[in-house]
Amino acid sequence: MVVRREVSAWRPRVPGVVEVFHAHFTEYAYPMHVHDAWTLLIVDDGAVRYDLDRHEHGTPHDTVSLLPPHVPHNGSPVTEHGFRKRVLYLDLSRLDESLIGPAVDEPDLVDPVLRLRVGQLHTALAHPGDELEAESRLTLIGERLRGHLRPRLVEDAPQADRPLARRLRELLDERLVRGIDLAEAARLVHAHPAHLVRAFSGAFGIAPHQYLMSRRVDRARRLLLAGRPPGEVAAATGFYDQSHLTRHFKRLVGVTPGRYRVSSR
Repeated sequence: MVVRREVSAWRPRVPGVVEVFHAHFTEYAYPMHVHDAWTLLIVDDGAVRYDLDRHEHGTPHDTVSLLPPHVPHNGSPVTEHGFRKRVLYLDLSRLDESLIGPAVDEPDLVDPVLRLRVGQLHTALAHPGDELEAESRLTLIGERLRGHLRPRLVEDAPQADRPLARRLRELLDERLVRGIDLAEAARLVHAHPAHLVRAFSGAFGIAPHQYLMSRRVDRARRLLLAGRPPGEVAAATGFYDQSHLTRHFKRLVGVTPGRYRVSSR
């Protein structure tokens, strides 16, 4: 058996995310330890067995594990093939201390929708320039986690609020190049971030980050047709760099910016 200890870690520019940590371990076992942040864990291959508050738990494929801060836990592979995991460490601005007790009682959440959303969040966090998408996804994930831990306190999803959605759309149009994070947008329109995302999606059928990227790609198309090179266009339309432009442009148009430019007449 090949012994693997592969890790990747970084701190994204998303409020509340202390660290992103990806790892592939075969034989390694974590000793008892604590964190000062919430540990949001998904396992992509294999499984992990761990003790939390002196009770044994596990992480089958569809499970999302939420380990609370300051509570000792360990972790070890279940099979000889080890495990591949993706972890987010979240500070108390995302999930407050009142949820620690419920998380100790029920750290493993069998929720395929939550599992999918956490995976999508990791994808967004891996790409600089997609912070609005990451923050939007994290906001809805936090809401769903609170629904698991304290369901009686979670209200029904709000109905579409079209005036609020229009205010956010105007704000996104104004900040097309400079961009805006979700927290600032929520402050400016006087709404809770989760309600803001839901209102926009309900009113227009598209998430705020998708709307922003669509508008940027539209503007990029006009500049490319005017003969400007992709690197210059990326900076002029609010993308992090040329590769960021290329990824979103190809997703929405079907070809790269360079190919689109040379195809023009």
